[in-house]
Amino acid sequence: MKPALDVITIGRASVDLYGQQVGGRLEDMASFSKAVGGCPANIAIGTARLGLKSGLVTRVGDEAMGRFIREQMEREGVATDGIVTDEQRLTALVILGVRDEDSFPLIFYRDNCADMALHENDIDESFIASAAAVVVTGTHFSRETTAAAQKKAIRIAKANGRKVVFDVDYRPNLWGLLGHGAGESRYVRSNAVTEHLKPILADCDLVVGTEEELHIAGGSEDTLAAMRAIRAISKATIVCKRGPMGCVVFPGEIPESLDDGVRGPGFPVEVYNVLGAGDAFLSGFLRGWLRDEKLETCCAYANASGAFAVSRLLCSPEIPTFPELQHFLKQGSRHKALRFDEDINHIHWATTRRPQPDTLMALAIDHRMQLEAMAKEIGAPVERIPDFKVLAVQAAARVAGGRPGFGMLIDGTYGREALFRAADHPFWIGRPVELPGSRPLDFEGGGSLGAKLVEWPVGHTIKCLCFYHPDDPPELMERQERDLLRLHDAARRIGRELLVEIIAGKHGTLKTDTVAGILQRLYDLGIKPDWWKLEPQRDEAAWHAIGHVITRNDAYCRGIVLLGLEAPEDELEAAFAAAAKEPQVKGFAVGRTIFNEAARRWLKGEMSDEAAVNDMASRFQRLVDSWQKVSARAKAA
Repeated sequence: MKPALDVITIGRASVDLYGQQVGGRLEDMASFSKAVGGCPANIAIGTARLGLKSGLVTRVGDEAMGRFIREQMEREGVATDGIVTDEQRLTALVILGVRDEDSFPLIFYRDNCADMALHENDIDESFIASAAAVVVTGTHFSRETTAAAQKKAIRIAKANGRKVVFDVDYRPNLWGLLGHGAGESRYVRSNAVTEHLKPILADCDLVVGTEEELHIAGGSEDTLAAMRAIRAISKATIVCKRGPMGCVVFPGEIPESLDDGVRGPGFPVEVYNVLGAGDAFLSGFLRGWLRDEKLETCCAYANASGAFAVSRLLCSPEIPTFPELQHFLKQGSRHKALRFDEDINHIHWATTRRPQPDTLMALAIDHRMQLEAMAKEIGAPVERIPDFKVLAVQAAARVAGGRPGFGMLIDGTYGREALFRAADHPFWIGRPVELPGSRPLDFEGGGSLGAKLVEWPVGHTIKCLCFYHPDDPPELMERQERDLLRLHDAARRIGRELLVEIIAGKHGTLKTDTVAGILQRLYDLGIKPDWWKLEPQRDEAAWHAIGHVITRNDAYCRGIVLLGLEAPEDELEAAFAAAAKEPQVKGFAVGRTIFNEAARRWLKGEMSDEAAVNDMASRFQRLVDSWQKVSARAKAA
């Protein structure tokens, strides 16, 4: 039977906390980025990103960090059948930093941690047999119980004709050879460790390590002698990782020189952080090796993937996706520091961001200025606005019924409680940053934009409305473009999706090519939002022109949502029908058409909470029905 998975990795799974102040001591770190870590967990993610079907066998704690690892694996497409929840132990933790190009301090918090409690009983025979290969890792041979678990997996793999990959992954302090403060150390000679690993080698089809790791596996500090010792007991293909020199592969006899092995192209890049580079390297090698590609191709995939990792800060989040890798191998980069390559970074961002449904139907209640004006007009206190926004969340939830493809636009000014309540539902959430009504564009609250955005939940999409027309005065256009560029940069740096809303019709004539020209101008500046939010267009030709601009400039754009501009429902239905014929239009985000009547009557005290919810839900439902009808008709046509 053909294996359902390409590879299952076994062993460490931790949460990495990376100090964000590059060049500082761990003692002085003030903020950290969180990511999945641990060699096998990283390789499971890396191989999945590179197009293989991967799985992970490990243990995680029954707490938030353990759930984070499990959920991230699911987001990455990794099979989680082998992840066991340990109710007695905490998930492993690692704190890491970048001191300079040669020093990468780290501290392992692994005393009685969940992944080191992996047991033979956690190894499910059917799961292991479902993969073409298993990856066993060095650290999990350092203890009797975890070694027994990996040895059981090896026996199952061999019995089912599967391949066994051994990543030496040597960490001396995790073998008890060094103290807690020596997490950065990669090599200490130990005959005991060598003897411990020898029995493993005979069952392996692929052995991968740095020169130092091959020294510990082969029992010699001469690399060729160490590999000959491995070859004497194993027929495995041996891969020697050589850092900036790439790698050398030995499928058969060990020659007289390291340079006589099989090699692929190297990729000289600036070294920013070496931590996790080996995991990215092996992910790339396995992409080729498990697809029976030439060893030279496997080396190219491996070296390039490692180059990406050393040029970026984190571990698993920085491993490339296959589209990104292909782009790099074909086009290269003009930057030695790959993290500065905007084209590659965009592919990386777009192919690793969290999955979203193809359709988005959103109730917009992010209005601030309009609701303030309404409250003032009818003599109602603005303090009641937050309560109304919570009712809007209830209305949207009633229509959505827990189904994907629904969302809300909610502000943080009057919508703080509404944002909390919206998090109780599987909504897409968009959140505005612009100062209401500002032209030129300005951001609400003043101060540092990035410092504010970093406080937002990772699932919140940044929404920015800009009143922009091609006939605007040059100084106005220049200022607005500068601030949109600032926002785009902030969104990418902190890892938040961005929706840019353009309204052109309020400040000039809306011609067939007006909005398409605006989008092209912003793309030319390097602004590539995840979503566009646009006003209804005058004809289908305008939508076609807009769609063509997006398709030509950003194949990864999630698409367009249609805004309402307080239009009556029948006008919106007509606008839906025209827009739905353009494939880039994925839905709508409408507000006042849905909530205006209910808000006015509720603020006046003429409508109960339940009646307001019912009114908004019924209006939202009619727009949902209308969109789904015209969308289905457009797809059929």
